[in-house]
Amino acid sequence: MSKLVSELSANELRAHIDLSYHNIESTEDLEGVSSFLGQPRAKKSLEFGIAMRGGGYNLYVMGDAGTGRQSLISKYVKELAESQQAPSEWAYINNFDNAREPYSLELPATRGEELKAQINQFISDLMDTFPAAFENPTYQRKRSAIDRDFNQFYDAALKVVERFANEKEVAVVADGGSVMLLPVVDGKALDDTEFAQLPEELRSEFQRRINEIEEYLNEQVLELPTWRRKASEKMRQLNLETVQQAIRPLMKDLEVKNQSLLSVLRYLRSIKNQLPQLLVDLFAEESLLDTRSDQDRRQTLENWLRPNLMVAHELHSGAPVVYEMLPTYQNLFGRIEYATQQGVPTTNYQLIRPGSLLKANGGYLILDAEKLLLEPFAWDALKLALKTKELKMESPFVEASLMHTVTLSPESIKLNVKVILLGSRDIYYQLQEWDPEFMELFRVPVDFDSFIPRSRDNIDNLILRIKDYGEEKGFKPLTRGALEKLIEFSLREAEHQNRLSAQVVKVFKVFAEADFISRHQESRCIDAMHVTQALEAAEYRNGRIADQMLMEIEEGTILIDTEGERVGCVNGLTVMEIGESRFGSPARITATVHVGGKGVVDIEREVELGQSIHSKGVMILSGFLGHEFGRTFPLTLSSHIAMEQSYGYIDGDSATVAEYCSLMSAITQQPINQGFAITGSMNQLGEVQAIGGVNEKIEGFFKLCQLRGLTGKQGVIVPKDNVKHLMLHQDVIEAVKAGKFHIYGVKHVYEALHLLTGLEPGQTDAKGVFPEDSLNGKAQLALKTLFELYQETEEE
Repeated sequence: MSKLVSELSANELRAHIDLSYHNIESTEDLEGVSSFLGQPRAKKSLEFGIAMRGGGYNLYVMGDAGTGRQSLISKYVKELAESQQAPSEWAYINNFDNAREPYSLELPATRGEELKAQINQFISDLMDTFPAAFENPTYQRKRSAIDRDFNQFYDAALKVVERFANEKEVAVVADGGSVMLLPVVDGKALDDTEFAQLPEELRSEFQRRINEIEEYLNEQVLELPTWRRKASEKMRQLNLETVQQAIRPLMKDLEVKNQSLLSVLRYLRSIKNQLPQLLVDLFAEESLLDTRSDQDRRQTLENWLRPNLMVAHELHSGAPVVYEMLPTYQNLFGRIEYATQQGVPTTNYQLIRPGSLLKANGGYLILDAEKLLLEPFAWDALKLALKTKELKMESPFVEASLMHTVTLSPESIKLNVKVILLGSRDIYYQLQEWDPEFMELFRVPVDFDSFIPRSRDNIDNLILRIKDYGEEKGFKPLTRGALEKLIEFSLREAEHQNRLSAQVVKVFKVFAEADFISRHQESRCIDAMHVTQALEAAEYRNGRIADQMLMEIEEGTILIDTEGERVGCVNGLTVMEIGESRFGSPARITATVHVGGKGVVDIEREVELGQSIHSKGVMILSGFLGHEFGRTFPLTLSSHIAMEQSYGYIDGDSATVAEYCSLMSAITQQPINQGFAITGSMNQLGEVQAIGGVNEKIEGFFKLCQLRGLTGKQGVIVPKDNVKHLMLHQDVIEAVKAGKFHIYGVKHVYEALHLLTGLEPGQTDAKGVFPEDSLNGKAQLALKTLFELYQETEEE
């Protein structure tokens, strides 16, 4: 271990991007189109999952939010889908035998609209043909013949009755299909008044004769209903033959146009069988109650004949790619709508509406996993559809409603769709563990990394993506300096000098805010200054809590020293993340030591504020303490470590080095330089390990020192392994350059102790004893004294 810890230079505190190899002034001069940005593993998995056919090879795309997964996947899949053949179209048609179970009809691409147009023209032709077909002379002559035949039967029977009645001096009068029998006196038929004036005897005689004639009449017209039925049957047959003859050329034309489509020919055949009777009912039946207009008749024909086209595709449009933003059951599987007639809800196949599964059939469906799992019935129904490869349009909500007493059960549709779920890794592993069907159906994980290696190709691709986004949104062009600032921002978001953040959405957000500032300043382009102002404005908007904490430290409400020396007191560094606000703040860590045998006590753990990882860190430093000093005599002490003025839960092990330093200071009574703050975790061998949030931690302590006035003796100690993660603000770098602030990288906890106390840690001799004037020598002597005092106490 070196006795001298080197200070980090200003060049090590930030990676600087140089795009001078691009001979451009702004993004207007850039050529090319962005491709898949980094993510080689995800790209390979995506290519495999899309190309792999067969059941179960659906995809689950996982990664951090804001990485542009949805836009990247959609763009890639759309480009691939454009080269594929357009899938079949689907329509629902009337089931004339059972209207509650409409049939599904599969059609080649573009043929659905053609068929609809043909059926519409067919209906127009029918409206032109009828009722004119029932008014031509041939039809009228045949109809008159049927009526004449019936009348002849009727008249013949009536003449027989008339002869019989005349013999009885009774007249037979036929009026509008009814027959009246009137008595005849002196050659005159009597009405009711005249009949009432006859003598009683004569009236009784006439009544007897009339009753006798009525019985005879009934005998003669006994077969009248049979004659009427036969006449009606002949009339119906005439109407059907007339309709069939009239529609035969129209149907023939439809069949010729669709002769290559067997499914459509079957549909037309069912129309041919059912249509004549419908046309007879619409146009041939004469009734005083029939007040239907031509518009009503046309609507009836459309409701019966016209196919309900669910999805339509252009011939060269490629396979469909659908992103369903809200994957409810109805949005996925479609719905059946209802119309109200006289207060009663009714429906038919024309009111079936498609869902995104049907729209994406033959292509690709992109869904958000979390939203899908939150929707009732949607996840189980989707799995069933993918397993059976059938789309069954049902409404699981109907049973809960008393209103929809009548519903439909449409025929299933063949399903051939590749489903792409977008979600977090947590959801993926939970589904993998708890749903045995998940891995059968989603066999291809597409895992997006949270960072992208900093290479020239990836930087150039990111620049193109930024340019494409700006053109899409209508933003001003970016200068080369602005691009360099945006890429440096991406490095900071990734917390690495050699990695770009995969969360390009954050870069786009800064781009948008910089565009707003440049427009406000009426600049032609977005310059580096505008990007810097956008970043500063965002930090200011989200910085209320950070500024409030800084103010409380300055006022003395929160006790933090930035000068002088104190025993058992170290400035640790913490990171707080509240919403979009992420900032570093110093925190005082103290340790006390006294005679006893409790060992190192973590106060946070004792009061159940310290979480598991923090408690693990305290146990690790206890292990290192015992390893260093407990091999020549029993390590017996009582010590308490706490993070002062902390009233919430504490987790993470990044304060372990600071805690160990405060403990060593308390043991040796050697004061700690309060001008330093320290962060880092350690292992049981004393090696300092990297931690997260190093930039925010350094900047948090720097702001406090800057507020109180930089003395040139202040600084921060960080793990050496964190140097590659440094992307500090320019004001920190300028202070380091000027010698007003210092940043050190350490690899071992003894290097940190040397910086904080000014003493050499020292090394053991052959007997395991440290030099007396070294820090460890003082600690060894103090611990031995504590042990002896504890022994004396125990003996007493």
